[in-house]
Amino acid sequence: MASSAPKPPVTLTMAQAINAALDRALSEHPEAILFGEDVALPGGVFGCTRGLVDRHGSRVFDTPISESAILGAAVGAALMGRRPIVEIMWIDFALVALDQIVNQAANVRYVSGGRLSAPLTIRTQQGVLAGSCAQHSQSLEALFTHIPGIRVAMPSSAQDAYSLLLAAVACDDPALVIEHRSMYHAVSGDVSLDAPVERIGGARVVRPGEDVTIVGLGPMVSVALEAATSLADEGVDAEVIDPRWLAPLDVEAIVTSVTRTGRLVVAHQANVTGGFGAEVAARIANEAFWSLEAPIERVGLPDIRMPAAPALQDAVVPKAGQVAAAALRAVRA
Repeated sequence: MASSAPKPPVTLTMAQAINAALDRALSEHPEAILFGEDVALPGGVFGCTRGLVDRHGSRVFDTPISESAILGAAVGAALMGRRPIVEIMWIDFALVALDQIVNQAANVRYVSGGRLSAPLTIRTQQGVLAGSCAQHSQSLEALFTHIPGIRVAMPSSAQDAYSLLLAAVACDDPALVIEHRSMYHAVSGDVSLDAPVERIGGARVVRPGEDVTIVGLGPMVSVALEAATSLADEGVDAEVIDPRWLAPLDVEAIVTSVTRTGRLVVAHQANVTGGFGAEVAARIANEAFWSLEAPIERVGLPDIRMPAAPALQDAVVPKAGQVAAAALRAVRA
């Protein structure tokens, strides 16, 4: 019998896309369980898990406020044949569970000589919202990409929020999906709900260009696109790349772009020093040095703690104008 035609995409917010991905993952993986602080009855602090307990019953449940217990239970469940999906409400508090993530989950395959795996997925949120203050606003993706054995994703669209989460759940390695909390209800787009589950990895060229390559992480993809629009008025054709997966990083896609444009700007909301932009810059310096026509530019948060006052936050979070200025410096070098 002929297969049914693909369903047309539906327009969803990022939060709705995440909810749909979790619903599909729980339906397609009978061994999957979903738990964390307020994910069941309350439906998640941002509404991303709303209604899932009604559809999947006891496989979706709330936990005490203990990130170390949540991640410890996830590692144990994964070792016993489950496929846990856990939410750490703020990435800042994933630091409470670093032993479980870094010393346990990431090590399972290695210390067992490949006999065991830990197919667990950690969903977490990071970044700045008005008044989020220093303990609820950090961008820590570089810290986790430093750890071998963990896959790390940062979606920038509703479709990627859906697709990358499904890929993470299907993966037999620990995976960390880092979402930006300001995007849950502010970002929407068409989402193909019956698309095949992707493999881990692969960057995406969001906007083709010839004069300068801009790599944006998470929320900085839309900022990079805004910068590219203003650069076009200056006669500069910017290519924008969304890495999507930071571990494994699709270095080849960035090298291919920089080989053509000769210039690179990397933009993220994390602090500049030790940020993931430094890793991208180092990789390109190693693999595309002879193509570079200007120094690599990095745009990020100053090396400060995030202030609580919204006006002060707005003053330090990187904007499209800073990305455009960095691109112009590279083009005019």
